[in-house]
Amino acid sequence: MTDETGQARVVRNEELARYELWVGDAVAGFSEYADSDGRTVFRHTEIDDAFAGQGLGKVLAAGALDEAVGRGRVIVPVCPFIGSYVRKNPGYTEHVRWPEGTAGE
Repeated sequence: MTDETGQARVVRNEELARYELWVGDAVAGFSEYADSDGRTVFRHTEIDDAFAGQGLGKVLAAGALDEAVGRGRVIVPVCPFIGSYVRKNPGYTEHVRWPEGTAGE
């Protein structure tokens, strides 16, 4: 699976309930989620060691969050990486509901 430009791209894999970051024909990382009651709860995110240190976590986070917001979902960042990304990118603030017991904003 490659796109026309060979760039990294984020794809929502509903069957596995995760957003996948593809680089060429390899899954470089993923962010697991659960959808319910109009919310997308981001649970866990990881980048394969072979792709570490290239800033691809940010690409994955932005792609996953943009897609969820585009579907009208409320973002619940249980995953620390997604939570950190949201805090650093205030454009998502109006779409976020912080889980109980977290520092949130």
